[in-house]
Amino acid sequence: MIQIYKALRERGAAVRIATHGGVHEALLRSEGIDYDIVGPPMSAERGHRFVRDNVGIGDPAQSMYSPEEMRTYVAAEVDYFRRHDVRAVVIGFTLTALLSTRVAGIPVITEHAGAFLPPLFERGLLPAPSRPVQPIFKYLPTSLARFLMNKGLPRLKLYLGGFDALADELGVARIPSFPALLLGDLSLVTEAPEVYDISEEEMLAWRPTGGAYWPSTRLEYTGPIFAELDVPIPAPVETALTRMGPLVYVAITSAPAELTRAVVREAASTRAEIIVAGTVHDLSDLAGPKVTVGSILPSHRIMPRVDLAITAGGQGSVQCAMAAGTPLIGIPPQPEQDTNVHLLERKGAARTLIQDAVGKGKLPALVREMLAEPSYRRAAGTIKLAYARRDGPTLSAEAILRYLADDRRMVA
Repeated sequence: MIQIYKALRERGAAVRIATHGGVHEALLRSEGIDYDIVGPPMSAERGHRFVRDNVGIGDPAQSMYSPEEMRTYVAAEVDYFRRHDVRAVVIGFTLTALLSTRVAGIPVITEHAGAFLPPLFERGLLPAPSRPVQPIFKYLPTSLARFLMNKGLPRLKLYLGGFDALADELGVARIPSFPALLLGDLSLVTEAPEVYDISEEEMLAWRPTGGAYWPSTRLEYTGPIFAELDVPIPAPVETALTRMGPLVYVAITSAPAELTRAVVREAASTRAEIIVAGTVHDLSDLAGPKVTVGSILPSHRIMPRVDLAITAGGQGSVQCAMAAGTPLIGIPPQPEQDTNVHLLERKGAARTLIQDAVGKGKLPALVREMLAEPSYRRAAGTIKLAYARRDGPTLSAEAILRYLADDRRMVA
């Protein structure tokens, strides 16, 4: 979002950053970006709980926010939009804006759908979920689970109960389906066509049918967008990067610390040099002769210097790896991340390891295989070339401004 903000500003757009607060405020401050807190500031603890309740991880019967919390945020957002004469809202995962923009009568532009896009599941490209939130998927053959995942997704109403109740209260349209929770009036497809095997023309031509999506939803490719944190590489990590032998970067930033610990222990058993991004977790006890632990690390500076990455499979982390030409192992906690890794696996640049397999000896074998087999790096290198042709933030800003034509007042 920071990169889109900067690209819009570079093109003369009047942009404001608004947030509910939380752990990412530090990044805004470090970039010297002014921002507004809208609604009750989200504490670090509340932010962690939001992640635990999030799409694909939490109970699909809940909606990430309590009814009162959702009501308060939506009201605060509507007031903010009106006071600042906002003409459009660009969101990451601020889902309350799906309702507040409807109340305010302004378009919402999203960039958080990842690979959960109608053209993909209409073509049957989504894999079966590795950690299904619906129990029935645990007992189905993989082929049937995959078929149902793709065909049934537009009919699902997961996580929508709280949103629908408040939509009725406010007199605006309900969110049509679970996939629509991730879509806006314009949804930026922050990927390269070479990864999805769907052309730019096909993506632009897609139109909603059957009532499962907002009738106004349009899709447009922009390009990869991932964090490029302006922070230095800590000295111990820099030292590790200069050592001989294979280097493995473990950056599982959206999963419990226990999972990262188990992954690091198994990866370290291969005798590779391990670098760990701890982010919000204190993993300092894992440090040893072959394991170096950092906190928040500039992955875009580390990925080009390692031989293999292990991530949760979020779009940002897999794109960061591919932009560096670095193959990866994905250990996805939720379906969108399953899909990100699966699509790269089809290209030969990644492998999926389900969470239940961690600690059972499969990860060390997979690490050794991927370090020894050069085809993985060649495949990642092909995607690197595709990414090099697309400036995601610039193309996103241009798509937003085209969509809004002459109106250049918006919130990121």
